[in-house]
Formats: sequence, C-alpha cells, structure tokens
Amino acid sequence: MRYVIFGESHGPAIGVVLEGVPAGLELDLERVSDEMARRAPGGSPLSTARKEEDVPEILSGLFEGRTTGTPLCAVIANTDTRSRDYAKLKDLPRPGHGDYAGYVRYQGCNDYRGGGHFSGRLTAPLVFAGAVAKQLLEQKGVQVAARISNVAGIPDPTPEQYEQAVLEARSQLDSVGGCIRCAVTGLPAGLGAPDYGENVEGIFSQYLFAVPAVKAVGFGDGVGFASLRGSQANDSFYMDGDTVKTRTNHSGGVNGGITNGMPVEFEVCIRPTPSIAQPQQTVDLVQRKDAELTITGRHDPCILHRALPVIEAAAALAACQLMDL
Repeated sequence: MRYVIFGESHGPAIGVVLEGVPAGLELDLERVSDEMARRAPGGSPLSTARKEEDVPEILSGLFEGRTTGTPLCAVIANTDTRSRDYAKLKDLPRPGHGDYAGYVRYQGCNDYRGGGHFSGRLTAPLVFAGAVAKQLLEQKGVQVAARISNVAGIPDPTPEQYEQAVLEARSQLDSVGGCIRCAVTGLPAGLGAPDYGENVEGIFSQYLFAVPAVKAVGFGDGVGFASLRGSQANDSFYMDGDTVKTRTNHSGGVNGGITNGMPVEFEVCIRPTPSIAQPQQTVDLVQRKDAELTITGRHDPCILHRALPVIEAAAALAACQLMDL
C-alpha cells in the first residue's frame, strides 16, 4: 500500500489517500477510532491543550463496511486552531523546526501556522493509515506493539517517572525527548533482500524517518553493538520443533537485510519538542538580521506517549510493503 498525506496544521482539514488497499477488508472502524484516540491531543496534562476529536471521515474506498480496492481517502477536520499564536513565525523561524528549511524549499509559500505541513498534527492521518494496515496484517498473523523505552535519559521509566520528568520540563518552560521500542511479531523468515530498496532495515527506516521528530533508528541492540564482542552479539540458532529460532534477538530479527523469523525489533529516538517557551536565538528572514524569539501557543512538553501509535502505524505500513500486501 502507498499513502499520501495532505493538509496543514491550521488548514480546514488534514487527511490521507491510501492506494493499493486490497478489496474486501472488513474495516473495524471502532478499532480505528481507538488508535486515533491514542494519538489525539488534549487528553492529558502531559500534552498540548489543543483539543481535537480526530474523527476520520472516509470519503472513498469503503462501501458497506468493506474496502473496495480503490483509493481509500479519509479526512480529519481541524477544529481547535489558534493561528494568531503563530503570526510572528512568518518571519522568525523556530529553532529545531522545519520552518526555515520549508521556507527555503518552497520559496516562502509554505503555510507557517502551527508548522503547516511539517507539524506533528500530520501524524493523525498516518495513524489512520496504520490502523488499516494493522487490520490487514492481523489476517496474516502479524502484530505490532510499541512501548516507551526511555524518557529524558531514564531507561524503561515507570508511569510515575515518566510523568515527573515531563512535568518538571514543563515547569521550566522546556521539553524532553526519549526513545520508543517497537516489535513486529509474526513475520516469516525470508522476507527482504540485501539490496537497496528491498533491505528490511531500509524499508522500515524509510517509513520511520518520515515521522516528525524521529532522529535515530536502531535495530536490535542498535548502537549497543559498539560495546559488545561477537560472542555476545551473535544470536545462536536452535530447533523449536520444525522451526528454526534464535535464543536471543540482538539483531532485531534481521540478518543480511532479510527477516530470520524472530520479531523485527527496533528503537527510535524522538527529539525533545522544539517549541519551548524559553527565549531562543533565531533570525529575521525579512530584515536579514539576528533576532530573539519567545514561542507562545499550546505545545507538548513531550510527545512520546502520543507517538506510540504513530510509530506503530509507520511500522505496520512498512511491514505491509515487506509482505507485498
């Protein structure tokens, strides 16, 4: 399946067109809504105060509860925008955001309100596409699940540690980042290839790096391999009945760019939210001089908990490509 996301953070709506969806998939819209709710803003003191229902309206590709095989299009209305909070960003790009790069790439024609097309708001339609992909994968016995593996340098935080770290950053007009670990189970051995465009890690990374704020991806032990010896890093094989398995999964279910039948596991690093209320140094694009910027508006001090369904969605879409679904 191929997807195209459209819209801007403060436009009338955002959405996605998903092509290549097989005909006859009985789409469980209640489960789709559950996925959307996991990502939706406004549901926690740890998130932005912006409130959006994030109810997708399906315009095409679904008839009498089943996919038709034609492009599946869904739109999500933007209802709680405050564009006035972003007026000064037209000339003052936010450090860490896509404002300046987008300004150059699109000759100043980009919608700067709320980050426009670069906003994390655009992950809502990605979650919709991922929810469809998950239901398709489940028919093949494949499951996708993610968890927070690090916040502000704290490994495997408890809910209390997570909340404390986020609220402390918010009280200091700052933000924190962290890591999300995800596993795709049920993929058979032999998928992928060592070549460019077919490599398992390459396919997954392409989808994952398309998620705003993802700055690193590591499979299995990832950068941890740097401190291991071969005797520690190798996953020894054994027979489980007629099935070949490995006793450990340091390689994250991938050898030579091909699945080995173990869960495909990876960890993504999510940067701290760039929009913070502290004064920051930037430039004035009109006057062509240095300037100072204090960002106002409603922003997440940490996006990890809302990013869980987003990372799962990206992984599900990657798995569909890998399985040629």
